[in-house]
Amino acid sequence: MMDAARIKRHVLLNIPYALLFWFFSKCGEAYRLSPADGVLYKLLDAFGGINAAFASPAPTFDPFDLIVGLVGAAAVYGIVLHRKKNRKKWRKDMEYGSARWGSRKDIVPFIDPKPDNNIILTATESLTLNGRPKIPKNARNKNVLIVGGSGSGKTRFWLKPNLMQLHSSYVITDPKGTILIETGKLLQRGVPKMKPRRGKDGKPIKDKNGDVVTEAARDKRGKIIYEPYEIKVLNTIDFSKSMKYNPFAYIRSEKDILKFTTALIANTKGEDSKSGEDFWQKAEVLLYCALIGYIHFEGPEEEKNMNSLVEMINAMEVFLSSEKPATNYI
Repeated sequence: MMDAARIKRHVLLNIPYALLFWFFSKCGEAYRLSPADGVLYKLLDAFGGINAAFASPAPTFDPFDLIVGLVGAAAVYGIVLHRKKNRKKWRKDMEYGSARWGSRKDIVPFIDPKPDNNIILTATESLTLNGRPKIPKNARNKNVLIVGGSGSGKTRFWLKPNLMQLHSSYVITDPKGTILIETGKLLQRGVPKMKPRRGKDGKPIKDKNGDVVTEAARDKRGKIIYEPYEIKVLNTIDFSKSMKYNPFAYIRSEKDILKFTTALIANTKGEDSKSGEDFWQKAEVLLYCALIGYIHFEGPEEEKNMNSLVEMINAMEVFLSSEKPATNYI
């Protein structure tokens, strides 16, 4: 059932059409009461004697008058409806856009109740890491773009606070080499190992949201047990401080050897190097494939690495440079 407000609204909107119905029915009465013959003469006579029809405000119930009133009101309603559907969609007071600054209540649906499960955006705004929130329309992309000049605080005020959340795995580009020094000990210690809190019946306790309530696991001495992060560093400046990568460990067949050789040549030829003749390029590929294949299939396990490949290439260069030129006799 419609509430009182909706009923009142419909009544107010239809009052003008009720008045139009009354007006056209009175016009129909003036036409019907005209003594003239012919449609044109009756219309002219009706306009002359229309005051007599409107002398009494009481509505007429003659079928002809009712039909004229209904047709007239329906015609006006049709014109109004047509103009309403085809009018331009003006947005009053929004001609210059409807954008506005968001408020606290706008971001609340996208924040996880547990602060540690959020990406920190500002001091008051966060974004849940849950990819499947209880309300699907609240799911948002987790990519964040931080734009700022040098010294504006991108690392200090955004990256480090999110690292300290310790809720994810992280891949960090550290050109200055300071992030590892300043946050490495925190990551190395890790996060407290959690275990479900159980009730007297031995079953896990759940909160009002249906999530299992957890607590920090402790050892026999009562100290909190931490789960440390596994930190891996790729240092392209000081290789002694970098983790090692052996591409030979991923070679399984001759096809892998060719893929590795192609990638090696493409990434070591340099940007300014000019491509020579096709013969020498193919010869280089065949040479590398032969050396890598020999190391992979014939070499001992401890020699299956890039050092063996470099040593073999260096040995070939020494051998070629020490070879005496041939003597030509006439």
